[in-house]
Amino acid sequence: MGDSAMHLYDMVVVGGGPAGYTAALYAARAGLDVVVLERMAPGGQAALTAWIDNYPGFPEGIDGVTLGQNLRAQAERFGVKTVLTAVKALRLAGERKEADTDEGTFSGRTLVFAAGARHRELGLPGEKTLTGRGVSYCAACDGQFFRGKTAVVVGGGNSAAGDALSLSKLCRKVIVIHRRDTLRAEKRLAESAEKAENLSFCWNSTVSGLLGDDRLTGVRVKNLLTGAETELACDALFVSIGMAPETELLRGQLHLDKDGYIPAEESTVTEIPGVFAAGDVRTKALRQIVTAAADGASAARSAEKYLESH
Repeated sequence: MGDSAMHLYDMVVVGGGPAGYTAALYAARAGLDVVVLERMAPGGQAALTAWIDNYPGFPEGIDGVTLGQNLRAQAERFGVKTVLTAVKALRLAGERKEADTDEGTFSGRTLVFAAGARHRELGLPGEKTLTGRGVSYCAACDGQFFRGKTAVVVGGGNSAAGDALSLSKLCRKVIVIHRRDTLRAEKRLAESAEKAENLSFCWNSTVSGLLGDDRLTGVRVKNLLTGAETELACDALFVSIGMAPETELLRGQLHLDKDGYIPAEESTVTEIPGVFAAGDVRTKALRQIVTAAADGASAARSAEKYLESH
């Protein structure tokens, strides 16, 4: 298990996004010994966002990578330890919470689960094979590779509208495919998308198939009203149909709602004493960076109260 298992932290944080690092920051400032376990890079999904305009305190906005780095640096200034590693298993039932990783087992008196969420897939044949070969889930990451080309965006929410607008500045043509007849995105985003000159829409439609063997060459589009299918040539397909919570490690240990989220209240307290759920993994109405940060602060305070009583 390694030396990491010999050390008992006051708090182990699973996930280094806004929720996880805010929990770590608040806990460390309260004098707790904290480690953050993050499998990719500081910032979580926020780090994959090209530009963030709706996080308070940044009047000109901030890019996601910089925000993630700032979150880590601020927490580490107060003594938080960061370990970049994937968590493979959790043991939560006892007073000693344990997280198994490639870097050993990390143990804590409390554990904040802030693993976030991942992009949902279409579930089509060939989707995994073509991922990185024309199929993408992050316009901010991959849009630059399709400058001057034709891109398709699937979805109708804020993410899809934002991706479509971002791509319209790079691509020759952008086509949004949505299963409804209007966008679900907030009014400002929807209006901006609909006004973009090189952006068009396929309403009441879904992507029913992917074309291309070694690289995406187009998509098959199904009209949900008529059932008719047509083929649409494109260089890229950006899937923006929402997120799925990263809660697989908790199955069998914590109760999850029908969508896989953790039904914890604003306090972030879960049914297991000493375990707290923060950020996008928690059942709630709004999942934004600012609400994730709020969850992190609540989780740290709830953890303090738990430790005081134990």
